[in-house]
Amino acid sequence: MTEKRITIVEKILDANDRLANENRRRFDLAEVFSINLMASPGAGKTSFILATINALLDANVQIGVIEGDTAPVTLDSDKILAAGMPAVQINSGGNCHLDAVMIDSALDQLPLETLDLVIVENIGNLICPAAFYLGTHSNVLIASVPEGDDKPYKYPNIYRGLDVLIINKTDLLPYVDFDMDYFRQGVEMLNPGLKTFAVSCKTGEGLEDWLVWLKSKLPAR
Repeated sequence: MTEKRITIVEKILDANDRLANENRRRFDLAEVFSINLMASPGAGKTSFILATINALLDANVQIGVIEGDTAPVTLDSDKILAAGMPAVQINSGGNCHLDAVMIDSALDQLPLETLDLVIVENIGNLICPAAFYLGTHSNVLIASVPEGDDKPYKYPNIYRGLDVLIINKTDLLPYVDFDMDYFRQGVEMLNPGLKTFAVSCKTGEGLEDWLVWLKSKLPAR
């Protein structure tokens, strides 16, 4: 029974990866840089996306956002649209992650030819999203200070596959029992040399370093 279950899971992941490779081809053909943004619920994914959009308005960077939710609500995508950028809402039907099929469908609804960047806001979860390749260029995780400094030790898999780590809500450090050295030590054990930005979407602290990195990845127009 266990062997059959493993075989089924492997087939699902193989099929997902094949379509994810097609998603990557679509991004590359359109010359669009893409990010899979992951985090636990409440870490500040949407706030971080909005801060990024607002900071890049003067640079005329066109950003499309794919919003993933487990329920048919449009709260987050409405915020993106209000900020002047195209957004597509995905209802995962209760699933704890997005997959390549969902992204393929969402890309049909975005004007890729006019975009420079696509940000996929994955479902708020530190386990399932780590297992599904979407075809994006970079995996980015937001870890927020109020979540605690033990998350790399409790959820190692999601940290191993990252390209960038955002430590959000640093303005709360004086008020929360969060040991930054302990947290960074756990991250370093799992993903040595991981590019990390400590930021506060509320105060704007640290965002400039993130933006410098992001701009270096965007296509030259």
